Amino acid sequence: MHLSFIFNGNSFTIDTSKPIDISLGVRHDGLGANCFYTDKAIFEPYRAGNFVGSVAAGGVCNVDVIRFTPHGNGTHTECIGHIIAEQHLIANALPQGIMLAQLITVFPEPSEGDLCITKQDLMQCVKLNGAEAIIVRTHPNPIEKTNTDYSGSNPPYFSDEALELLNSLGVKHLLCDIPSVDREDDGGKLLAHKAFFGEGELARYDTTITELIYCNDNIEDGMYLLDIQIANFQSDASPSRPILYELMASEC
Repeated sequence: MHLSFIFNGNSFTIDTSKPIDISLGVRHDGLGANCFYTDKAIFEPYRAGNFVGSVAAGGVCNVDVIRFTPHGNGTHTECIGHIIAEQHLIANALPQGIMLAQLITVFPEPSEGDLCITKQDLMQCVKLNGAEAIIVRTHPNPIEKTNTDYSGSNPPYFSDEALELLNSLGVKHLLCDIPSVDREDDGGKLLAHKAFFGEGELARYDTTITELIYCNDNIEDGMYLLDIQIANFQSDASPSRPILYELMASEC
């Protein structure tokens, strides 16, 4: 199916039969991306009395009990509820459906033994043109990212100045292929999270951060239509499945 729409006076078409999935799933085989020393996801058949939720084990159907950590297993989307005392739910932060997004590629720079995505890196690439979401792919970008346990590896992260920039530009949704926008061990400061979500009277309750995506190098930098699919978890975060659609110029 082709869908056409007009945005900022320009006409575009997307082909809904060609979605681009940039998520990493919560896997049952012990593989996948993990971080922050969380256990890998555990899938076990539900058992009650004589019932077993496994056809292979003689049950009539498969019923899994799944134990996992959204912030540590696979792609996840979080809201400001991740860093504040009051409860704020991811399902309430992400109600609007599809949006325009820009995909950019950055090369994290060495900084005091770390690799950091800086304000200057983003200033060179970000050209929103009305987009409210930014997708950040880091290089190098090997396929091994899809099956990496980042725990203890001090992966790249954003400077707080970089996320202050996105906040000031009105970016509401940030997606990235790293475990966290903050340093793996920053002493609990979470400066990048706070810079993006805002604090106090400047807190932004309609914003989200999606971490541990993967965009292979066949996906070109540029503008896309983005659909961040989440489960309706009554929590600050949910496993998620961001889907991109390539924009084609059209005549509406």
